[in-house]
Amino acid sequence: MSTLSTGPTGLGSDYYVQEDTVPIVDGTEQNLTQEDFFAILTEQLANQDPTKPVDNDQMVSQMTAFTTADGVTKLNEQFENFAASMTSNQALQASGLIGQDVLVPGNIGYTSDGSGFSGVVVADETVQQLTITIENGRGEVIRTIDAGTNSAGNIAFNWDGTDSNGNTVPPGDYAIFAEGTVQGENQSIPTAVNRHVQSVSLAASNQGVILNLAGDVSINLNEVIQIGS
Repeated sequence: MSTLSTGPTGLGSDYYVQEDTVPIVDGTEQNLTQEDFFAILTEQLANQDPTKPVDNDQMVSQMTAFTTADGVTKLNEQFENFAASMTSNQALQASGLIGQDVLVPGNIGYTSDGSGFSGVVVADETVQQLTITIENGRGEVIRTIDAGTNSAGNIAFNWDGTDSNGNTVPPGDYAIFAEGTVQGENQSIPTAVNRHVQSVSLAASNQGVILNLAGDVSINLNEVIQIGS
């Protein structure tokens, strides 16, 4: 068993208490609670030096500092509990997405049964001569879709899962590339694809809800643009 000695420290040199020895059981965490603080303060006031009476301003300052720190600690604990509860509720609600398609940013789509996939080309301005190119995992172009002229906005596309010869492609990931003429210049245009939600999980460190998508891809729920294709 170790011991802890208390002396004239804590509230300043204007206070003193008689030397005391408090036993501590090794391995037990010692936390100074608000009740402990005021008990120590009361004893220090009872044993103050008569020639140096208590400084009211200093005492109030010490009390305010401790009370504020204790309040902030409790507030942080309450907020962490609230955040964890919110995340759990989000996960419960997100479980309703299992089996549905979600539109997510990116240019990689997945087909498991030869049915292809859909998505959108995200155009900030009118696009002319829009071309959508589909490549396999080896970077080979297997299909090109001419989409003509389109106004600004989300331009929907739907690939049926076949190559340029009409053959159904094998399951796997396929890349989508969109290019078109914007104000007379040829530009690459960003895309988003629909992917199937297979399961839902909680991210580490309260980072939200994770959607596990077909094709072994995971994204945060906050990244979803649209639910349903």
